[in-house]
Amino acid sequence: MTTDENQIQDKENTENPLAENCPNEKQNEELNEAQKKLKRKNEIIRIIKFVLLSASAGVIQLVSFTILNELAFRGTETGVGYWVPYLISLLLSVIWNFTFNRKFTFKSAANVPKAMLLVLAYYVVFTPLSTLWGDALTDKAGWNEYAVLIMTMVINLVTEFLYNRFVVYRKSLNTNDLGKKEEAAVQAAGENGSSATPESDVHESDNENVG
Repeated sequence: MTTDENQIQDKENTENPLAENCPNEKQNEELNEAQKKLKRKNEIIRIIKFVLLSASAGVIQLVSFTILNELAFRGTETGVGYWVPYLISLLLSVIWNFTFNRKFTFKSAANVPKAMLLVLAYYVVFTPLSTLWGDALTDKAGWNEYAVLIMTMVINLVTEFLYNRFVVYRKSLNTNDLGKKEEAAVQAAGENGSSATPESDVHESDNENVG
């Protein structure tokens, strides 16, 4: 590449600093089959990790909700209803979920306060909505408190994964030490795949030798 071409490339990178960090469709097409298979496997593992860690956060939420609902506020004259134990238990589960999913699921080295603010933005929307429908279903419609809680946790699980994957950690996925090892494994799969001789080439070479 000439000096003028280098200058043009540098100018393009300066105008679009996210270009190098956002793989385009052409880059995705350049992945060989081994790399695509490994990336699909890693993505499935990511979903499983998120589900398991979220399940552990769900246990924390369910246990803390039960303690608050049955012991702390049951039989009192405070009239706190469903929403107070729900909000406290939700906060505990969010702290747990954020800490471990950031490190082990999304393997992100993103700025912690920034990531927390983005997660907070999700809960600024989800918390009042889930509190309102929880209150309406339990206090007004007469639904079982724990059935409503479990339904809300499932909705939380699905929507939060999508939000984390494509908003919070979209540009910082696999940037901590664990993530770099994962990316290195994908890169190694590409190098191994490119060094292997395609089967069609082997047959063509054999046919030429026979001829």
